[in-house]
Amino acid sequence: MNKIAIIDDSEINLMLLKALVAKIGDCEGLVFQESPSGLQWCSENKPDLVIVDYMMPDLDGIEFISRLRQMPGCDEFPVLMITANDNKDVRYRALESGATDFLTKPVDRMEFSARVHNMLALNSSRRNLADRAAWLAEEVAKATAKVHAREQELLFRMSRAAEFRDPETGAHIQRMAHFSRLIAEQLGLAGGTQQLILKAAPMHDIGKIGIPDSILLKPGRLTPEEFAVMKGHAQLGFELLNGSESAVLQAAALIAYSHHEKFDGSGYPRALAGDAIPLFGRIVAVADVFDALVSERPYKRAWTLDKAFEFLQQGTGSHFDPDCVAAFLRREQEIGVIRESFQEQDPVDDL
Repeated sequence: MNKIAIIDDSEINLMLLKALVAKIGDCEGLVFQESPSGLQWCSENKPDLVIVDYMMPDLDGIEFISRLRQMPGCDEFPVLMITANDNKDVRYRALESGATDFLTKPVDRMEFSARVHNMLALNSSRRNLADRAAWLAEEVAKATAKVHAREQELLFRMSRAAEFRDPETGAHIQRMAHFSRLIAEQLGLAGGTQQLILKAAPMHDIGKIGIPDSILLKPGRLTPEEFAVMKGHAQLGFELLNGSESAVLQAAALIAYSHHEKFDGSGYPRALAGDAIPLFGRIVAVADVFDALVSERPYKRAWTLDKAFEFLQQGTGSHFDPDCVAAFLRREQEIGVIRESFQEQDPVDDL
């Protein structure tokens, strides 16, 4: 049933127009003798068509249409203005205000019926297109979500591949990723950017896949020559991930390449310094080192939180970006929650 709002200060005109609407079929005419009350009803109920007289007290037809079009959700349904004035200036002003069509008094029944039919058909087509567009948008969103889920699964599996060749654990990957997101949040980065670093950070050491076991798994201190080979994992990780159209893989490539750089320029592989180091790399450097310090490994005991925090502070401006360290230390409570949430037995798929 089409709802048609009829606004006219004349009771006789309201009765006539309502009767004409009833003859069209499948239409309900709702009449308002006072334009403000009609305007309020239209804003709350979104009719299929509005029929409004031009000459009215309080709000004339042009002012009525102008205010109606400014209300949320009232900018598309058709408005038919009826006027005894054939002045073109009035019609121009009405069109500028948002009128869809006109009828001149006295109203001809056949013309009225034809114009109302046409506008209702137009409105129905518009709504069908809007519904179709909404459905398509929903389907695209579902398909995109599936692609992102597959992409994330691939990233997790690649991260696990590096993990299987490295003493570091899956829980470490989870914690440092969430620490990275926490720093990004504290720095005021957008929500989408926070999620991007959360997804990309686990790939930071993917290049270790290409490091020989004799070096990667060596229990003792590496020789200078061996350490030079080990440092190559940053370049290897970048080359493995670089060139993808995926935003996550692009971010992961930058992280792999830059998370071993140091703020004073003494890091590797390119000896970048300060803001020349990509922000994601500066963030992950803090998160990765911190979790490594407070985690127990076969070759070391876990540091206390206070000792690890002190290490970060001592490295501020030399190893670490001061802003990233300060952002991290301001979220001590959340750091504890993350450490409790991701223990060594947790599967990496829960990231």
